[in-house]
Amino acid sequence: MQTITLLGATGSIGVSTLDVIARHPDKYSVFALTAHTQIDKLAAQCQQFNPQYAVVADQKSASRLQLLLSDRQSQSGSSTEVLWGRESLCQVASDSAVDTVMAAIVGAAGLVPTLAAVEAGKKILLANKESLVMAGGLFIQAVADSGSVLLPIDSEHNAIFQCLPEDFKTSSNNGVKKLLLSASGGPFRGWTRQQMASVTPDQACAHPNWSMGRKISVDSATLMNKGLELIEACWLFDMPASLIEVVVHPQSIIHSLVQYVDGSVLAQLGNPDMRTPIAHALAWPERIDAGVADLNLFEIAQLDFERPDIESFPCLALASAAAEAGKNAPAILNAANEVAVQAFLDQRIGFMQISDVVEQTLNGQVLIEPESLLAVQEFDEQARLYSSAYIKRLEK
Repeated sequence: MQTITLLGATGSIGVSTLDVIARHPDKYSVFALTAHTQIDKLAAQCQQFNPQYAVVADQKSASRLQLLLSDRQSQSGSSTEVLWGRESLCQVASDSAVDTVMAAIVGAAGLVPTLAAVEAGKKILLANKESLVMAGGLFIQAVADSGSVLLPIDSEHNAIFQCLPEDFKTSSNNGVKKLLLSASGGPFRGWTRQQMASVTPDQACAHPNWSMGRKISVDSATLMNKGLELIEACWLFDMPASLIEVVVHPQSIIHSLVQYVDGSVLAQLGNPDMRTPIAHALAWPERIDAGVADLNLFEIAQLDFERPDIESFPCLALASAAAEAGKNAPAILNAANEVAVQAFLDQRIGFMQISDVVEQTLNGQVLIEPESLLAVQEFDEQARLYSSAYIKRLEK
């Protein structure tokens, strides 16, 4: 029986994770669930899974959740303790009773509790790519020091993990030549810069294949999400950015590929459903039913591939350049992007201005190698202040 803390329970990854867990009550139990703003949804999840702890962002949210749970617990007899704040997130991520932590908090907010789980030696199911984008060197070193098991949840990285040889990280003669990172192309694939100049947040969040939160949906629309995944792949698989190629594959059936020196290319295929990589990582090295429909190749009939258009989608090129530059460039990129995406969702800037904000922020910061978590957080804060100031100038 694996005991699981789910960081980010009410998001799309969290909901899919709980769906898989519910299918295997003999294998998994929930220790803690956390959420940021969706308190009603978290209360319903607590009623169903009866975790020992539920963690929210602040005291006001905690009081509201406690009130919701009190009514339900008096009827069901369950007893979930409500906590709040970042320290509580770290507590439920590192508790000795926990075997596995699903790190699914979106954005920079997920770094500290995820790192706490790593340092406690937990099995980490990593859906929070920002942890590696912001602090890749520190994070990977912490994994090595603690003996933590790190398994990727993003469908692309999980696909690569499945296609690599078992001894990939320890063998010096594994024959891997290149990683091919697939991308759907998002809702604006084939659009020109002029066409995208007036798109709305709702249009940007309407992904053709995946159901995701608004921030990650915008990232997918700009291709920044693929850029962040490229940086993440560098750290996960110890590969330079020059050996990772992005391939636009609009059907989202091939989730990524690994090219070998003998001419072989191994690919992982499946329906676009996050329950597949979640179930793979939960049960690894075994396999369990994920509730995902079988892939029907006859219905798909055709698989298309094309090069990404970095002229129309400059965020991908910016992320690739940040990966090549290293040091604190990826952390700056991530911080600027988070600020810019929120400004776009708030209709303060246009869609095509997201990349402008990121580029200006990267150009306005000094590149330094982060030597501690505190340094990473300081770089993050500086980049956010710079981005916010630049956006204010754009609004005038």
